[in-house]
Amino acid sequence: MTKAKTASVTKTFILDTNVLLHDPEAIVKFPKHNVVIPVTVLEELDKMKRLPSDLGKNARAVFRYLDSLTKIGSGTLHTGVTLPNETVLRIQLEIKTNYSSNLSLSINDNKIIMAAYLLFEQGEKVVFVSKDFAARIKAEAIGLQAQDYENLKTSYRSLYKGFRRIELGKHEIDLFYKDGALPLANDNFHANEYVIMTSPEHSSAVGKYNLQKQQVEPLLKVTSLWGIKPRNVEQRCAVDMLLRDDIKLITLIGQAGTGKTLLALACGMRKVFDENIYSRILISRPIIPLGRDIGYLPGTKEEKLFNWMQPIYDNLEFLCESSSSSEQNETMRWVMESRKVEMEAVTYIRGRSLPKMYIIIDEAQNLTPHEIKTIISRAGEDTKVILTGDPTQIDNPYLDQDSNGLSYVVGKFSDQKIFGHIFLEKTERSELAAIAADVL
Repeated sequence: MTKAKTASVTKTFILDTNVLLHDPEAIVKFPKHNVVIPVTVLEELDKMKRLPSDLGKNARAVFRYLDSLTKIGSGTLHTGVTLPNETVLRIQLEIKTNYSSNLSLSINDNKIIMAAYLLFEQGEKVVFVSKDFAARIKAEAIGLQAQDYENLKTSYRSLYKGFRRIELGKHEIDLFYKDGALPLANDNFHANEYVIMTSPEHSSAVGKYNLQKQQVEPLLKVTSLWGIKPRNVEQRCAVDMLLRDDIKLITLIGQAGTGKTLLALACGMRKVFDENIYSRILISRPIIPLGRDIGYLPGTKEEKLFNWMQPIYDNLEFLCESSSSSEQNETMRWVMESRKVEMEAVTYIRGRSLPKMYIIIDEAQNLTPHEIKTIISRAGEDTKVILTGDPTQIDNPYLDQDSNGLSYVVGKFSDQKIFGHIFLEKTERSELAAIAADVL
């Protein structure tokens, strides 16, 4: 006797505005279920569609998609349009107006929640989807099922580290130094993964795994990078990766003081000024303040950017001071007058084509997966892109350790041969910074 198959329950997913701004394609990510967009969401998107930022771009993308549904689906947006993946999409006009609670309907979030509650009262299996934690709490408080938008997420806790430690015999490590390579069976190695080899006899070696040849190969020999040197084995691996021209996309993750930005900038200076491999260094950061914003900044775009890019200028001044016996100001002036170092806000990168450039995106954990995609897709021929950041320090209210663009890239690119990644764990800025990172 065989068991009868249990029919899957059709759910109704109510999408909050922030979900569509995070992923304009979220509508099609719930196959074989109902997707409902409350009219309040459309009103909020309409107010944002003229913004020059990625929020405006994503709002416009949602409206373009809704407008195209007459061609790819059947039905109407009021009664429900059936999409090719069997999603039924509709716009919800009505909301619950006589609910006895303190949820004020003058607040748009509450209107969206009340639209979901009305469908819940009508017997539908409702799931309220929002990236706003407070909105999810309110929805759960009145009896609705609520969840975060999980589609563009990669688990930070299980994130690929970019290197592994293995124990070998002393003889094998000696062979690595003698032959310049060591064959190793492909034990689920990633492309460009670094291997830290140790033996019980206290001999050690570091190499990069060649996935095609299935062997560990030595790191590039590096003497000095504009006056600085790697201070630990993770930084050695990061520098090796940054100097390899065949690795086109690199992610560096680590807490404050691990050297992410400084190493990326130092290697960029070597590649642009010393080796002339790339035409320019383009450095960008998302414009998201830490703490309370100081408000409007006067001046030209360059003058406004100076304050946001101050950490980059600090690193650049440090490299100029470390690399030259002459005055630091002279070296810094020469670098800036060469026009080979460009600072730009992330907002203005969209639409550009960037060939033969060394691009550093600092604080990339504050970018959404779609913003990261926009940046990487700008890379032209012979361009290298470096993303640095710390997913545990996020200032964007709608992102977390798993949903930010930096973690997402590591999860999606880890098997690509043009990708490299290092998780930097040791703080080298100062003893104080190292203790603060551990205990605070």
